Amino acid sequence: MEEEKDESIGMQFKCIHCGCKIQLLFLQYSPGNIRLMKCGNCKVVADEYIECEIMILLIDLVMHKTKAYRHLLYNAPTLHLVDFKGILWKSAILYLLLDGYRNFLLKEDWSLSLNSFSSSLICGKMLIDVLLVNFVFFCVLFLGVTRILLTASAEATSYIDISLAIFVSSYMRIFLIAMMVWDFPSSVLYIIDMFVLSSNAVALKG
Repeated sequence: MEEEKDESIGMQFKCIHCGCKIQLLFLQYSPGNIRLMKCGNCKVVADEYIECEIMILLIDLVMHKTKAYRHLLYNAPTLHLVDFKGILWKSAILYLLLDGYRNFLLKEDWSLSLNSFSSSLICGKMLIDVLLVNFVFFCVLFLGVTRILLTASAEATSYIDISLAIFVSSYMRIFLIAMMVWDFPSSVLYIIDMFVLSSNAVALKG
């Protein structure tokens, strides 16, 4: 039978093991019958997550495996024809909301007995603080990445890709929602922060 090539020919994917760009991740002979392609550089299957359950991917993300982030950020959006801009905006909004809630939990002088005017002022100040801190964070991050790219023979990466990597790899902050139901010590927030920062580092490394 003549091989029917996947529609992704001509698109750029990444090998999740070595990070090299490849043209094709798999060949499809018939619905449900595919053959995974090997990377020409490291000679192993370029992306085995194509045949894995989503739970395996989630476990590997929690375990900070670089290959899991490469699949999620580079291969999955193209394979599943995902709305890239939509994901970016939704991730950014969720990221800012969770960051704002984190600041809310750390604010010891917050009182539910405040009147609506004072509450509005505090919420407004908190929103400005979140936006300002994240603006500075991403500016420093972009300047650092630009400096690395200028001083090393690194592959050019767009600022959109960097932003998406940060937003997606900050998924651990979703556990802050649990603090709406149960009481946790403030130290849990710092543990989540450390986990998020380590996830950011792994995602950017990929």
